[in-house]
Amino acid sequence: MKILHINAGLEEGGAKTHILSLLSQFPSGMAELLLLEEGSISQEARLLGIKVHVIKQRSRYDLTILKRLIDFIKVNHYDVVHTHGARSNLLLALIRKRLNLTWVATVHSDPVLDFMGNGLKGKIFSYLNLKSLKKVDKLIAVTERLKSDLIKKDVSKEKIFVVYNGIIFGENPVVKKTHTIFTLTCVARLHPVKAHDFLFEVLKSSGLTNFHLNVVGDGELRHKLELKVSELKLEKQIQFHGSLDKLEIEKILQQTDVTVLTSLSEGFPLVLLESAEQKIPFISTNVGDIAKLVPDSSYGWLIPSLNPNALSAALKEAYVFWQTGTLSAKGEKLFELASKKFSLKSAYLETIRVYEAR
Repeated sequence: MKILHINAGLEEGGAKTHILSLLSQFPSGMAELLLLEEGSISQEARLLGIKVHVIKQRSRYDLTILKRLIDFIKVNHYDVVHTHGARSNLLLALIRKRLNLTWVATVHSDPVLDFMGNGLKGKIFSYLNLKSLKKVDKLIAVTERLKSDLIKKDVSKEKIFVVYNGIIFGENPVVKKTHTIFTLTCVARLHPVKAHDFLFEVLKSSGLTNFHLNVVGDGELRHKLELKVSELKLEKQIQFHGSLDKLEIEKILQQTDVTVLTSLSEGFPLVLLESAEQKIPFISTNVGDIAKLVPDSSYGWLIPSLNPNALSAALKEAYVFWQTGTLSAKGEKLFELASKKFSLKSAYLETIRVYEAR
């Protein structure tokens, strides 16, 4: 079986980590990566020894790429093409009838909310992406909830498979924390669906003062969110790091007490598995299938979306746990659960089963 994964090439955050992690598991020569632009994903993929091809698209509206894409796929005799992201989904939908292969796509998040805040253009992109997904031979949803959402959007349930994200859980000892301030970290692209502004507002109104928040990720809202932090007079407590690679994020997590995610929608965020690997509990909105990592309050905090009272209460309780040195018990339980149920090897094997399913 010869497999080609396709992505636009500008992916960041959890989706990029998912693609690279998954591709790193395939035997040499079995799976390759095709991108439409050079970027961090192409650089990191090459460092991992993944075979990378780039067929440059002048813009997302450049349809001259279609013939080049068809020729490339046919010449290389791929059995499976696996797309990630709206642009690659649309391109495959446009050429699907010209190809004799199996088309698989992974849906990492709600396709309707992916273009949230982009006005009419966003609505058009959402419509085209959903229309493309209905033409796929097999769809991988990263959570059961996402599968249910797709079915409600008239995607055939017979072609949807649920494969949870996974990571490699190492046996490395947890690094001793050297800071003396309650340290929070939020790893998420700066997009309306992640609700960073809500997090900042609640931190301000919570009454907590002895804290530091690392904001890791980039996006179109960066300037607006920096202005928000300035308006709230939290510049000394909230630090924007921009996009970081895996090792840089790991270093920040090693000096983090609690990770925070206030998203309106999620699949099964890899950053929460990475937090679990470091034995760091998290506060998260109860979206996607995140509850599978927090079966009860002894593992962490789950709160409703956009509920300031719930988030404020969770932050204050986590702060008390930090003060009393009892956060580690939650982190240990989270690690034990995640390492047993959500390994990268399991995710890889389940993906292969999807390819082979009749």
